[in-house]
Amino acid sequence: MTIRADKSNYITVDEFKVMSQRLGVGGMMQQLSFDGRTRLEVMVDLAIKRLQHYAQFDERGYYLAFSGGKDSQCIYHLAKEAGVKFDAHYNQTGIDPPELVYNMRKHYPDVIVEPYEKSMWQLIRENGVPPLRTARYCCVHLKERGGEGRIVVTGVRAAESTMRKNNWGIVNRISKKKSERAFTFDPEQGEQLMKMCPTNGKIMVAPIFDWTDEDVWAYIRDRNLPYCSLYDEGFKRLGCIGCPMASKGREQQFLRWPKFKEAYIRTFDEMLRLHPDKPKPTWKTGHDVFDWWMSDVAAVGDDDGLFEEVSP
Repeated sequence: MTIRADKSNYITVDEFKVMSQRLGVGGMMQQLSFDGRTRLEVMVDLAIKRLQHYAQFDERGYYLAFSGGKDSQCIYHLAKEAGVKFDAHYNQTGIDPPELVYNMRKHYPDVIVEPYEKSMWQLIRENGVPPLRTARYCCVHLKERGGEGRIVVTGVRAAESTMRKNNWGIVNRISKKKSERAFTFDPEQGEQLMKMCPTNGKIMVAPIFDWTDEDVWAYIRDRNLPYCSLYDEGFKRLGCIGCPMASKGREQQFLRWPKFKEAYIRTFDEMLRLHPDKPKPTWKTGHDVFDWWMSDVAAVGDDDGLFEEVSP
């Protein structure tokens, strides 16, 4: 069963009353008042009510996915305000910005650090090709692990990308089987998903799915949260250094952290030695692979079928 709600269900202050009446959500949203309240107050109240509502489905509490970025900071502090039980987990990648890791360790010592089994460098050597937008095998091993059998709280937001806007909701059933994937904005349908545990998957709640970037920063500033200093340097995204989803943002990353560029080139050299049947005839050295990887062709995901046989 796939539950897909109307995309117009994204909540804004202007549409909130109409939406709450249309969904008939049994008290979670219907009593929120707009009189004399700011947008931030309403959005925070709604996110807290979502967290409180779905917390009843697992007495162990939430598994909170914490990356150290601004969105995960918001869900961490919202969970605190909601008074719900949770344990926060950070998936160590080895390629996150050092400043991000430092900020997390300094201000969030209770976050559980989950070490990786294989580093990015090992994964590249094993797969024989660099990760691309069309084959992010690294995410399975580094970013998406943990939380199986639990209700996972995530900071995913529609404003981050078209893919997330069209394929995520407030409650999401994530599974390797496409037939078991589902999402919804409706609390009653969300309760159904909670009771339908997917095979080899997890249930994910996105309490700030409808928050804009402005909402996120308004909350951070209002609560005086200790965000990572890299945002003040102009970085918009603080994910893995070299992530192909960052597109042109990688140039900024490698200028800021040149040692990671050297590590990628060195690993690409090792990759070529281990896989002499290299997919691209132009790949003679690690520098060749790196230049191609950073090119416009690779950035848009035109991989010429290089990754058809790459396992996740």
